Amino acid sequence: MTPEFIGMIHHREASEILAPPPLVVDRGYIRDFAQAAEAGGFDRVLVGYFADGPDGFLIASAAASHTERLGFLVAHRPGFVNPPLAARKFATLDQITGGRAAMHVITGGDDADQFRDGDISTKEERYARTDEYVGILKRIWTEPGPTVDHEGRFYRFKGASTALRCFQQPRIPIFFGGASDAAIAASAKHADVYMLWGETHAQVREMIARVNAEAAKHNRTVRFSLSFRPILADTEDEAWARAERIKQTIIERRQAAGLGQTIRHNEGSKRLLDAAAQGERLDKRLWTGAALLTGASGNTTALVGTPLQVAEALLDYWDMGVTTFLVRGFNPLDDNREYGRTLLPLTKKLIAEREAQRAAAE
Repeated sequence: MTPEFIGMIHHREASEILAPPPLVVDRGYIRDFAQAAEAGGFDRVLVGYFADGPDGFLIASAAASHTERLGFLVAHRPGFVNPPLAARKFATLDQITGGRAAMHVITGGDDADQFRDGDISTKEERYARTDEYVGILKRIWTEPGPTVDHEGRFYRFKGASTALRCFQQPRIPIFFGGASDAAIAASAKHADVYMLWGETHAQVREMIARVNAEAAKHNRTVRFSLSFRPILADTEDEAWARAERIKQTIIERRQAAGLGQTIRHNEGSKRLLDAAAQGERLDKRLWTGAALLTGASGNTTALVGTPLQVAEALLDYWDMGVTTFLVRGFNPLDDNREYGRTLLPLTKKLIAEREAQRAAAE
């Protein structure tokens, strides 16, 4: 098995340390980022879902028009589009990109953010809906008949067409996020890849064991993805100094904006904050400074060091069973280019050597 690398593309360049420009949709940035990711050897890029952001399908389509190989993992919240239409939207994206689409299912852990788009469902209802929703998509993409009928708790329809199939067969890959018991249950049933934020070694081992145990109930196996914000420099001291500068910039920007400590109620953020409570530097390379300052909003933990040191840290997670790495930077475009020049080839080399060692030992 070879590792998979995912970047994260936005509609404009911004981060915890970079104020967004006034241009909401920067077409030049989308082009430059996608082309840099493709040239750097990324397999795909994640297109996030934001209640105040542009449509992810259209951002992916725009980026795809400037690339030939790069895949697009489009974040999707079940419930805002009826399943037959969602199935056609993803199949259309897969067809027009020649098999470069994938779906990242985000059920939603923030009631306020869900309500921005008109969803008033409870968390329990959202996960039950997600289970039904993704099951319908898989049926529409793979069942042999010309139509699909369905009558369930959340959706009812008759004669949904299966004419528009995915380019990839039997269907596009499905990624899942979420760390609650309900999220793990849904992931074990439907996900091809379960996505974790960057956690400690102990936390990752625990989560992999939980998901694998749940997946075994369905006679399934699930691959695992881990997300980090690598902070690289020529020497280890310089890398840690850069992390400290990032931390100070976050503090200054949040103070200027009058922001206090953000409280996140989703399980993924709670897990990152649990790690941060153990210290700012964990497992030698894991840095929790940004996560603590931002309330662990999204994947905000970093691996800090030289490119080789961070590659070795990723190899440790590979040995635990992680096969996919989502890496994005605090300086998104420049870091994206640097990862392609140094981190990705080094990590691929180390993993290839490790797999060769294992093969020789068998």
